[in-house]
Amino acid sequence: MADIDDILEALKQFRNERDWEQFHNPKDLAIALSIESNELLELFLWKNAQDVSGEKVKGELADVFSFAFLIAEKYGLNVKEILLEKIAENAIKYPVEKSKGNAKKYTDL
Repeated sequence: MADIDDILEALKQFRNERDWEQFHNPKDLAIALSIESNELLELFLWKNAQDVSGEKVKGELADVFSFAFLIAEKYGLNVKEILLEKIAENAIKYPVEKSKGNAKKYTDL
């Protein structure tokens, strides 16, 4: 958990030093997250996955994670807890015996 807390503190310090919190309302953070996610997608457009630069993926993923973490911070959500909860929910929706080796949505299993 300390690693996640360290990340959040570094993000908040970066934001606060620039007086950007005024722009970081949940709506605009969600829009920024979507834009950064699309920049990640754009790296793969018209290419085979193996032809995409790992360094560029790294940079775009960092942007995606940054905005996701800042949204969680706005709502007082614990990133570790919400991820572990989601994994547990998905384990119920996608039991191994029904979902192993296929990509069907849980409603089609």
